[in-house]
Amino acid sequence: APNPRAHRSTAVAAMAQPLVVKKDDDLDEEEYYSPFLGIEKGAVLQEARVFHDPQLDARRCCQVITKLLYLLNQGDTFTKVEATEVFFATTKLFQSKDAGLRRMVYLMIKELSPSADEVIIVTSSLMKDMNSKTDMYRANAIRVLCRIIDSTLLTQIERYLKQAIVDKNPVVASAALVSGIYLLQTSPEVVKRWSNEVQEAVQSRAALVQFHALALLHQIRQNDRLAVSKLVTSLTRGSVRSPLAQCLLIRYTSQVIRESGVNTQGGDRPFFDFLESCLRNKAEMVILEAARAITDLNGVTSRELTPAITVLQLFLSSSKPVLRFAAVRTLNKVASTHPLAVTNCNIDMESLISDQNRSIATLAITTLLKTGNESSVDRLMKQMTNFMSDIADEFKIVVVEAIRSLCLKFPLKYRSLMNFLSNILREEGGFDYKKAIVDSIIILIRDIPDAKESGLFHLCEFIEDCEFTYLSTQILHFLGNEGPKTSDPSKYIRYIYNRVILENATVRASAVSTLAKFGALVDALKPRIFVLLRRCLFDGDDEVRDRATLYIKLLDGEATVGETEKDVTDFLFGSLDVPLANLEASLRNYEPSEVPFDISSVPKETKSQPLAEKKATGKKSTGPASAVNGPVPTIDASYEKLLSSIPEFAGFGKLFKSSTPFELTEAETEYSVNVVKHIYDGHVVLQYNCTNTIPEQLLEEVVVFVDASEAEEFSEVASKPLRSLPYDSPGQTFVAFEKPEGVLATGKFSNILKFIVKEVDSSTGEAEDDGVEDEYQLEDFEIISADYMLKVGVSNFRNAWESMDPESERVDEYGLGVRESLAEAVSAVISILGMQPCEGTDVVQNNSRSHTCLLSGVFIGNVKVLVRLSFGISGPKEVAMKLAVRSDDPEVSDRIHEIVANG
Repeated sequence: APNPRAHRSTAVAAMAQPLVVKKDDDLDEEEYYSPFLGIEKGAVLQEARVFHDPQLDARRCCQVITKLLYLLNQGDTFTKVEATEVFFATTKLFQSKDAGLRRMVYLMIKELSPSADEVIIVTSSLMKDMNSKTDMYRANAIRVLCRIIDSTLLTQIERYLKQAIVDKNPVVASAALVSGIYLLQTSPEVVKRWSNEVQEAVQSRAALVQFHALALLHQIRQNDRLAVSKLVTSLTRGSVRSPLAQCLLIRYTSQVIRESGVNTQGGDRPFFDFLESCLRNKAEMVILEAARAITDLNGVTSRELTPAITVLQLFLSSSKPVLRFAAVRTLNKVASTHPLAVTNCNIDMESLISDQNRSIATLAITTLLKTGNESSVDRLMKQMTNFMSDIADEFKIVVVEAIRSLCLKFPLKYRSLMNFLSNILREEGGFDYKKAIVDSIIILIRDIPDAKESGLFHLCEFIEDCEFTYLSTQILHFLGNEGPKTSDPSKYIRYIYNRVILENATVRASAVSTLAKFGALVDALKPRIFVLLRRCLFDGDDEVRDRATLYIKLLDGEATVGETEKDVTDFLFGSLDVPLANLEASLRNYEPSEVPFDISSVPKETKSQPLAEKKATGKKSTGPASAVNGPVPTIDASYEKLLSSIPEFAGFGKLFKSSTPFELTEAETEYSVNVVKHIYDGHVVLQYNCTNTIPEQLLEEVVVFVDASEAEEFSEVASKPLRSLPYDSPGQTFVAFEKPEGVLATGKFSNILKFIVKEVDSSTGEAEDDGVEDEYQLEDFEIISADYMLKVGVSNFRNAWESMDPESERVDEYGLGVRESLAEAVSAVISILGMQPCEGTDVVQNNSRSHTCLLSGVFIGNVKVLVRLSFGISGPKEVAMKLAVRSDDPEVSDRIHEIVANG
């Protein structure tokens, strides 16, 4: 089909050809310059006057139009006057009978996008061309007309477009169909009337016509799932022969399969036989599309994968690079979820490691790393040694990540894999590449205990010549945590102290902290560490000196961070138990005074988003003033300040947690009410944020009557009504309940808003003296187990887990029943516990059949809790879970299991 953009490139190329310039006779290679270099809009507009010549020079006119199109596509804008002049000048070119110039005229009119009053001028010429005997004129005239006309003019030419769709000439039919796809965005009702003609075009023998017709027919029906299903059913019987159209049909079939799911009786998918039959097609593009569609099916089985893997394996040995790339890329994706299904292709993929195309080679090696067995690891490592020097950093990172996964899969092979990582760590490379290697080594050290000694040694060797400050400080921090636990910690001191002598201030400060950690944990090294730290007191950087001073006094027992050596160790090693964002916001809001900053006042809960007191759209927020849009901690602090100022609640003790607002009314109702649950050790205060959205009313004596009959462990002890609630002025009313301390009290609360309504005179704004008692039913809400848990993250879950008493650990297994997916099961358990996911473990890979999730939090009573969740799919969508809990209090560990068991 004629493509105007293609004509444009042809014209540009035609101009560029004679303008090849040889910059220097001595150069072997010719250098090409753009024919549009230094082009100016004003000069081109002057040249456009040739369009008015009585004797038109077609070649000259084509060159001027080419320059105009270049300016338009480079972002130059024409003023209204300039555009109009060029448009009218271009219309005069219809007088010429030159076919090449006529094609450029079509393109120019389409690009200028004339206004409605200008379109009329050119419409007659285009409609004349649309009925011309020259097919090229007809096709291009249709394309241009459909781009510039409005819906009223469209109805006048609709009859011609319908005829064009079923025209015998495929160029004309394709032009009409492509125009229909464009018009569907602006005039869908008109295009939908062409369904019969489009269906006829789908049966065309011309490949492009069938392709365009199928695309248009699907777009017409795309919002009707049943119609799409019927379309696919009718076409999968074999009436589509165009390879392009078959690729489209495969995509539409995949969509229908995804939406319909698996046949529950026979276990077969609808239309799967069609996808399988496409694997035997003559066209390579159809085979690849079908194989990709099968591998992308949700919950695809090994039996379904087998035919697709077989044809992809044949493509691996193809002489065409594009086929090899497509096949190995698809297999690489499959290997992540079904490695055993791809193992038959390993021999073919090994030959691709030496492929000239580095993208193919990288995909091949990473696929082999995913599918290889323990015996093939050493052979793969030898092949990769030379391979790594030939590829770019972005490919190297992919390989490194694959090696890390392989090492975790076969821990006994850690020596050869660790050596390989250490060798490439010493080679040239950018920051992202080096960071990927360092991260991989750190993960291997954490997950494979035997790899610790060799891994730490490789990292020490690396920082001797590391140019990246970030990586040096990361390794020093890790070395400080893991080095003292090794059999011979003293051998690392040399590497650490070298950083104090040779590096910049940031790395020196990090090295001082690492030395202090060795001194705190290894008594035999403490005298030597003292000597080294004292040398740091004379450093040129104040941060380094301050750290050295602090650590010397801590290790010497002069500074008081606690009563025991354990307190000193906790100070040095312990993770910050408050989120950094909360700490930063609290420090910003701290006003210098005689009272020192108290870190215990920083809220510990991790907020996934800024907490705002929600209410009806477009209304002012309710709750503590200035708390809504400020930083996260000020909200909790303002809650605590507000509650402590109310005498009835002042004796409840320290506020443990405030929930996010829960809406008790729908949007745009007469009154907007949400509730915030404030949790104390022995009490719960319910804060009802109310907004009156009716201008003609004033509410007085506003109170919420709470029915706690379904929350037996709670007893109401206080209520604070709201005296007055004018229009659009938020206010709060409170109800307090007592609950047994140490008991995980839960239950449902029913709510009725009661008040006195007074009419307000709109002219004076004064309310009437007499009012009427009224009430408004609110939604129910619950206090759940998650309300007693703060979301508090930890920076290093493994260290935090190991530092907790193993005696507090409680482990049990649970069946979670049938779930839509593993991700849905993980999300449900996290929601029940109300804890903070750590290290991104809340994200589950697609089609994964097992997953480990790490959670941390603080239970009411300020008890730290860590949870390891191991999920697995045991049957058809049956999810099993192993739950391991450690906490500061074994009773809390038991309670976490009770919450899950009852959840």
